Parts: sequence; structure tokens; C-alpha cells
Amino acid sequence: MTTKPLHNFHIPVMGLAYTIDSPIRVAQYGISSVISIIDDEILEKMKNFYNQKFNLTYLGISTKTEDYRAKRITAYLDMVDDIVNEKFESFKQEISKNKEALKDFMAMLPNTSDLKNNLQQLISQKDSWGESIKNFIETNLAPGSIDVNIMTKVDKDNYKKNEQLPVMYNDAHASLRGFANSKLSSSMVLSAGMNPRLYSYMEEFDDFFPDENGVLKKKIILKVSDFRSAMIQGNFLAKKGLWVSEYRIESGLNCGGHAFATEGMLLGPIMEEFRQKKDDLIQSAHSLMIKALEQKERFTVSQPLEMKITVQGGVGTSEEHDFLLATYNVDSIGWGSPFLLVPEATSVDHETRKLLLQSKEQDFYLSKISPLGVPFNTIKGTSNELLKQQKAAHGRYGSSCPKKLLALSKEYSPEGTCTASKKYQDIKLNELNSQKETISVEEFEKRKSEITDKACLCVGLVNSAYMEQGIEIKGEKQGVVICPGPNIAFFDKEVSLSEMVKHIYGNINILSDNERPNMFINELKMYVDYLKKEIKDPSIQITTSQTKKWNTFKKNILEGIEYYHQLFNTSTFFRQGLQTINLQLQEYKLMLNTLEIPYAKQ
Repeated sequence: MTTKPLHNFHIPVMGLAYTIDSPIRVAQYGISSVISIIDDEILEKMKNFYNQKFNLTYLGISTKTEDYRAKRITAYLDMVDDIVNEKFESFKQEISKNKEALKDFMAMLPNTSDLKNNLQQLISQKDSWGESIKNFIETNLAPGSIDVNIMTKVDKDNYKKNEQLPVMYNDAHASLRGFANSKLSSSMVLSAGMNPRLYSYMEEFDDFFPDENGVLKKKIILKVSDFRSAMIQGNFLAKKGLWVSEYRIESGLNCGGHAFATEGMLLGPIMEEFRQKKDDLIQSAHSLMIKALEQKERFTVSQPLEMKITVQGGVGTSEEHDFLLATYNVDSIGWGSPFLLVPEATSVDHETRKLLLQSKEQDFYLSKISPLGVPFNTIKGTSNELLKQQKAAHGRYGSSCPKKLLALSKEYSPEGTCTASKKYQDIKLNELNSQKETISVEEFEKRKSEITDKACLCVGLVNSAYMEQGIEIKGEKQGVVICPGPNIAFFDKEVSLSEMVKHIYGNINILSDNERPNMFINELKMYVDYLKKEIKDPSIQITTSQTKKWNTFKKNILEGIEYYHQLFNTSTFFRQGLQTINLQLQEYKLMLNTLEIPYAKQ
């Protein structure tokens, strides 16, 4: 039996551990959330933590066990499923007996929800309290989905006694296997682009294919930043008989974590293309999938399976939420960073949460700290940054690299080194010091900071969860790295889960002032700033192809501005702030028109 999701928002993955146990916290209320499953060590430690907390009997899995990474992931996910189901059962018991608890739950449901209206009617019928409420709850309620996330590029080769293990033991492959072997019936979100080897590996697990009733036990969600990439990846998987059940569109810059800037394509025009061409996506994938399923002699489906379109990145008000649902017909909207301020929903230590609450717009920035070499959204003043500064004052750089999840540089060793590690940075700094006499002081300092900017994300992104639960942290002190989206600057209060959900649905407002720009305007500003910064960056060589790239970027932003002019002036939403929006659009258009793109000297 499949029941309709209770909510039209979800909590996306945040960092390696900020949503590590979010389903245990929120799934009983029908809220879906996403766990990162790339780091088996924190999953094992959290499993032991919950084992003790709930008197469970899950066994520990040591690193000496054959295929320990995948086995740890499976065990953790199975445990989360058990806990969620147990909490959900007792929650149903509670609301079918306790009228106040039921009213509190109803207050968290969307105002447009049929479920909410039906419950309202049942409550008002005096004689039906009890049995009919109980039956209704039993039939119509379902827990939120326990979804998982794998960054496809974090797929390091692994070695045992200097011998390379088969590809199936690569990091992302083992994570995928861990999910595939779990008892969950939920979705796997693949982010950070295409990994053909990993995508092909999915064919080895029955759960990703439809059963005799056309049901998928495990679903695939692709996080994408434009339509073209969705079509390419969707067709690639369809040729293997695999269906993409959801495309999760994320703003290129107005998001948390790694920021994959598009070529100046703004979120509005991207969503518009998905709205117009969703059927193409469905038909194209369906016909390819049928052929593949027939060739594999698997169960086929006569009608295309369900395909959802969802969006996330920078949403902050109920009006923006409703606007996205109504304008682009999306199925759900991701609310990420604001949930970092909800202790009931996410795993954040007290000090870091305090830092998030006190920080202003200018404290959030796109950093170069990620060893992946991709811009990374973070915040000034984290304990990781302070520890790095203290070490640098004593001439010590880089971290001990205990986990090696991002040891992806093959420059000095076939086994891979992480660019944030002490080992890598020492070699690089020695190379740089040998050139000290031949380059200017400015050039030397610039190159030095390019080397030493990198931070250990594997440890920094999980420490907060350990600290919150009082779990011992071993090894070198790394502090906390946190990666919120810039939109969190406008949220300055710690709130309860109920308050955050009511804010999303427009029943209360938790934002302090009205200075927050519209999410589309905020993203536009980020793209204009990004282009201006790139043009001024002396480390970027000005070639013909670079000039062409910048011109395309500028052209796409300008086309986006025209699209927004029409959209906002014809939409029934944002009428109150329309004058301001139009002025801001004009302002950015002027700014871009006066921005000169440098040309390569002939």
C-alpha cells in the first residue's frame, strides 16, 4: 500500500553528518529526510550510540570484517528503519488516543492537505472520536522516507596490503551496495555529477528494477542543475532498465555545501525548462527502459513510472514555497539550512548552532577549503578555522587525514592523497619554497594560501554530530566545519520543529525583518558577484575560450533577468514586493551591461 506523502517539503542531505539521524528525529511525523552514507565510521558510531539508547542488539562491525564498509551501512540503515517504525507505531497510538496531540500534529500539516480536512471533520463529529479516528490514521498515515545520499565522485579506489581491491570495493560502490542490501524501501540520491561506472553497478541489484506489480523497492533520485544533464543521465540509466523516480534541481550557488555554478543559468529559467519538457524526459526514458527490461528478461511496465520534479536552494518564506509549487508544478521543496537551527531535526553542537544564529550575511562565503577543488559554502569563525590559524602560527599545515575519503589526488601516489593532508601540503610547500627566490612576494603568498586553504572535511563535517551526542572524538583536534547555504543568514532564532514547519506552510513567520531579498534575486546577486570575482581573479588565464565562457555566462544571466521581469509581472505572487523586485532586476541588468569581459591579447 502506498500512501501519499503528508508533506510537500523534505530535508535534503547536509554535510556528512548534520542529517545523519534526521529520520529518527522526524520521520514519524511524515517528514522525509536524507542521510549521507559515504562515511561508514560515523554510521558505525551512531549505530552503537542508538544501540545503547534504545537497548537494541545490533552487533559491532570491525574494520577487519570482509566488506565492512557496505555491511556497516546496511546495518545502520536497517537499525534506523526499525527505530522509525517503532516510533511511528507509538506516535499513531498517541494521536489516536490524545486529542491535543492530534491537534498539534494537524497544525503541522499543509493547509491544502486533504488529510488535514478529513481529520478536522472526524474530530468535529463527537461520536466518532476513537475508533474511526484510529482507522483513519491507520489507513492514511505513513512515516517520512529514509532516503540516502551518495556523492558519486567520492569513489576512491581502495587497497589492502598495497594491493588494489576490485572496483566494487571503491567508496561510492560500497555505499551503494550497503543501501541496496538494506531492508529499506526508499530512495538513493546521487549528487555531484555522473559516474558511469557507479551507475552501471546498480544493474547488479534487483531492488532498483520494477517487480511484477511495477513497484520499485529502491528508487533513484538524481540531483541535477539543468535539464540537459537530467536528460543525458536519465537516458543513460534507462538504457540499463533503470528508472529515475525524481530529479532534484538545486540552485548552483544558493545552496549549502559544494557549489556547482551553472553557466550563468538561473534557477527560474531552469525550472521553466523542466516544467515545459517533463513529458519529453518521461517518454524518452520510458521507451529506452522498456527495451532494456525486455532484453534482460525482467518484468516490464506498460505505463511510465512516476517521475517527480523537486527543487531546493535558498527557499525561505511560505510565499516562495507556494510560488514554486504553483508555478512549476513541483512535487516537493527542499528546506535545508534553516533546519540547522532546529535541534529536534538535525545534529549540530551547541557552539556551532550559536555561531549560525549570530552570523550576518557577510559572514557566509564561498570558500576554497574543499579538497575536491570545488567552491564550498561555509561561514567565518568555525572552530576548524580557528584551529587552522593556530597551527599556521606555529608553521604547521594540513591534517593527519585519518579517513582518506577525499584522498583523490594521484599526483604523488597511486593510492591517492588528500590535498588537505599534512603529507600533501608539506610536499607542495617544499616545492614552493624552492621557487621562493624566483617569484614575487605576492605570488608566493597567493600560492601558499592556495595550498594551505584546504581543510579536512571528512573529520570537520562529522565532529558536530559527535559533540552533540557526547561521543568521544579520537585523533588530531580538527574542530567543526559547517556548510550552510547563504540563505541561513536571514534566520536568527533557534526554533522547534513544529514552528519551522508552520513557517514553511505560512501559519507563522520566524524571520525577524523584511530585509531578506526574494530567493531568485538573492541567487541572481550571487551569480553577478561570482562573474565579477572570476573576471578579477589574476590566477585565471584569459584565453579565447575563457572569454567565450564569460560571455555565455553573462548572456545567460541577462536572459534570466528578462525571464524574471515577465514572470514576476504576470504572477499573482510577490505583489507586495514587486516594485522592489523590478528595481533590483533593473540594477543587476545595468551592472551586467557595464561589466566588461576581458579579451585575450592577440
